[in-house]
Amino acid sequence: MDTLLHLLGMVLHIDQHLHDFIAAYGAWVYVLLFVIVFAETGLVVAPFLPGDSLLFVGGALAATGAMDGWMLGGLLFIAAVTGNTLNYMIGGYIGPKVFEHNWRFLDQNALRITHEFYERHGGKTVVLARFIPVVRTFAPFVAGVSGMSMRRFQIYNMLGALAWVALLVGAGYLFGNLPVVKQYLNVIVLIGISAAVVPLALGGLWRLLVKRRSVSQNR
Repeated sequence: MDTLLHLLGMVLHIDQHLHDFIAAYGAWVYVLLFVIVFAETGLVVAPFLPGDSLLFVGGALAATGAMDGWMLGGLLFIAAVTGNTLNYMIGGYIGPKVFEHNWRFLDQNALRITHEFYERHGGKTVVLARFIPVVRTFAPFVAGVSGMSMRRFQIYNMLGALAWVALLVGAGYLFGNLPVVKQYLNVIVLIGISAAVVPLALGGLWRLLVKRRSVSQNR
């Protein structure tokens, strides 16, 4: 049991233990990273898995020679594209009824926020959401629910995956091994997440206040 819990902890915090995993399992690290990124982007029940920080740390390790940067980037791109495609297909299969039932395995708040984001930005949501934790997991699902065509979805899907992987792995490769970045990596990741999520939260709060004011005036 202790061993299982240890392995589970390593998977959930693989961005912090990646170097140790490489030392212990070698090339299997590529398989593990592929599975994690595929699951985070492909399964609406797995938004808790590391994404941004994982790509950044992977790029930093590639800069030291511990991993092959081109192989890492290529595999993560394929994982991101295929994961999103599966998520999109699941959303298309379930359809709009997902908004009519309180599905226990879905984060209803995240689903609502992502749907509102999709309503404002349309197909671009699939690209923009790549850089927003949690929303990244729900965006392809909502695109499928909303009936976006497969061709249109794949264009946005590939563009978003390419930008996400290239920017974060590239940033890790260039800056991940700077002493100040290594020391404050968790803080940097939290700042990045906040910069993406806080505007969405404020926008939702503003719309709620406007809606309540409108209801009050109509009484």
